[in-house]
Amino acid sequence: MKSSFDRRRFLKVGTALAGTTALCALPSPRVARADEAEATPNAAKLGWRVTCAAYTFNRLTFIETLQQVASLGLNAVEAFEWQRLSAEHGDVQTNATMPAPVRQQIAGQLADRGISMVGLYCRDLDSEAAARPVFQFAKDMGVQYLVAEPAFEAYDMLGQLCAEYRIKLAVHNHPAPSRYYNPETTLKMVRDRGPWIGACCDTGHWVRSGFQPVEALKKLEGHIVSFHLKDVDKFGEKSAVCVPWGEGAGQIGEILKEMHRQRWQGDFGIEYEPYSPDNAQHAAQCIAFLEKIAGQLVG
Repeated sequence: MKSSFDRRRFLKVGTALAGTTALCALPSPRVARADEAEATPNAAKLGWRVTCAAYTFNRLTFIETLQQVASLGLNAVEAFEWQRLSAEHGDVQTNATMPAPVRQQIAGQLADRGISMVGLYCRDLDSEAAARPVFQFAKDMGVQYLVAEPAFEAYDMLGQLCAEYRIKLAVHNHPAPSRYYNPETTLKMVRDRGPWIGACCDTGHWVRSGFQPVEALKKLEGHIVSFHLKDVDKFGEKSAVCVPWGEGAGQIGEILKEMHRQRWQGDFGIEYEPYSPDNAQHAAQCIAFLEKIAGQLVG
């Protein structure tokens, strides 16, 4: 995984979007040394990294998605299990059914682009028979955390697999009737599970479900692995649609300030839905907004 600012990529993206939105390539989450401060984006100085959920480009193949991620100046992607890999590979998807030679090939393509597959959204981790191949695939691909909504009875088994493979579980939330629509439920399931299990906070789904995201984050303090950071146009409506960060009812600025208060370091994932050819530009606006707020917090 890259840990330094990619100046050439930054200049390329910034030139492409001149007059619209300025972008920064965000490195792995860590606090910058004093001698790096001038060349490091403000978000990275706070220990934050912007990642892209591949679901933002769900009508594209995974390889096409990587091209979009690179064009945004980002170096991290969260895959999802049912995305088709590429036109070249037919029906192969980004999941545990991927043959070993193809895994090696895709790992090489990720490395060539300077992008890490940091997360993987999973549909089924409810039994060891289903979960273990997923953990092995994740290990092969360098994944740091699995995002899922597992059955309540699966947590003991998943905790053992997380420790064995040294991969975290980030528990995601969808709106009702999802079992995790209420942040209190997520907290109940993750708070006594140690460092390997925490929350993937989908803030837009909380807003759609009528929960104030900042209050939910305060409850989950110390148990947050990652984010699907969403801004949506309406509060308390399941049909609310995504808008660029800072333009809707999602309290994005307040969320960032709260995570700064918590001294949290990790990944803010862009998941912009539904798919549109404009999603790359929307993602660029999200990146620029986070960088602006991070600059205020750094200052």
